[in-house]
Amino acid sequence: MSTPKRFLFVLLILLVGLLAACGPAAPAEAPAEEAPAEAAPPEEAPAEEAAPAEEAAPAEEEPAMEPVTIQVFYPVAVDAPIAAIFQGYIEDFQAEYPYITVEPVFSGGYGDVQTAIQTTIDGGGEPPALAVMLATAIYDLINADYIVPLDEHIAGMEDGDAYVADFLPAFLANSYYDGQLWSVPFQRSAVVMYYNVDMFAEAGLEPPTSWQTWAEAAQALTVTEGDVTNWGLHFSSDWPYWLFQPLAIGAGQNILDDDCTVTFDDPAVIEAVQFYIDLSAEYGAMPAGVQATWPTDPPDLASGATAMIVHSSGSLTGLLEQADFELGVMPYPGKEEGTTASVPGGGNFYMMNGVSAEKQDAAWKFMEFITQPDYVADFSINTGYIANRYSAYDTDAMQAYVADVPQALLTRDALQSAGAELATQNLGQVRGIFHDYLQRAINGEMGAAEAMAAAQAEAEAALADYCE
Repeated sequence: MSTPKRFLFVLLILLVGLLAACGPAAPAEAPAEEAPAEAAPPEEAPAEEAAPAEEAAPAEEEPAMEPVTIQVFYPVAVDAPIAAIFQGYIEDFQAEYPYITVEPVFSGGYGDVQTAIQTTIDGGGEPPALAVMLATAIYDLINADYIVPLDEHIAGMEDGDAYVADFLPAFLANSYYDGQLWSVPFQRSAVVMYYNVDMFAEAGLEPPTSWQTWAEAAQALTVTEGDVTNWGLHFSSDWPYWLFQPLAIGAGQNILDDDCTVTFDDPAVIEAVQFYIDLSAEYGAMPAGVQATWPTDPPDLASGATAMIVHSSGSLTGLLEQADFELGVMPYPGKEEGTTASVPGGGNFYMMNGVSAEKQDAAWKFMEFITQPDYVADFSINTGYIANRYSAYDTDAMQAYVADVPQALLTRDALQSAGAELATQNLGQVRGIFHDYLQRAINGEMGAAEAMAAAQAEAEAALADYCE
């Protein structure tokens, strides 16, 4: 090789070495995302490495809740499988909230529930977290400091105002006091008259449209064979104020004006008392005296032992199942032709004072859960109680039900002619006074006017300390 060529060859080798020394870093130092896929076998790459970082971050997971157990005191006082239905709702709730255990405690009636709570508290025990008691018990419960308002829980809902506004106004009326919401409607009803349509048709009678036609129909449908009388009307008076109120409303005057004012001695109320007495004394259309027949009236109607009863709309489902005739449902006929009257009733959910914040929160979750439209509709369908939310009537289940059982809408529509249920300060004593003197009049121990005048005087004295 000549000298110039040898020189060029050496120079080329030096340039190649210099370029290699100035090249990029080794691949092992490159960022991981730039490494070729084959750098690690697929089975060695954990699946979560491909997921977004926020899905794998434990800090985003909801912390586990501490277990909590709450009791719910609940009345069972109508002809329907309430306990089994309520237990089914509890099971649904606990499936959604497994950390909350709900223990139902069933009692015979609303008064029994309130008495049980009072006994528990007076004995130094812890009350239940929730209870269903009469909507009208609100003043006594507040005065005794047994319950707490629900406004904070409503405020914590995304749609709290809409939730409250969805309840039927007639049922929500007894939930407020002093600008606060103290209860949520649930097991609500109305006083209605049930009648055997077939008996009316066989006797050539139309449904009554006034006191006069009511009394005449009851008289015509009373049949005595030997020692057995099938009465035209059963009108229980062992829990008299509620079933009596539509008579007073139908006469033109309810038995109260507000929570501090009763009108027991109003002439219209006295006239209603006398009409009740006359149904037996003048028309012979029902048994005389105080009738302790509340639990037996529905089966008596179903068996044909009577043609009419006055009762709770909550007995509708049981009656439909038992009766082998067409069941009529309507509000009471009023005094004047073409008028009707009713009164709302039933119980609300109350949250009790004296339990922990954790139990109150759990109680609210249960209350909110069980008052969803689907459950409200289901409860109405299976018991006969009136669905208490407008949205319940939009559910597929309720629309199908009322198409098949139009009586369910008739019980709801009875509220259109309803007056306010008796709800006063010191209700227990005021109600007891009215019951006492009304029953004395019914038993003939006192005249209607004399009994109501005495009831008015004693009730005003009982209200004096609460209504200055």
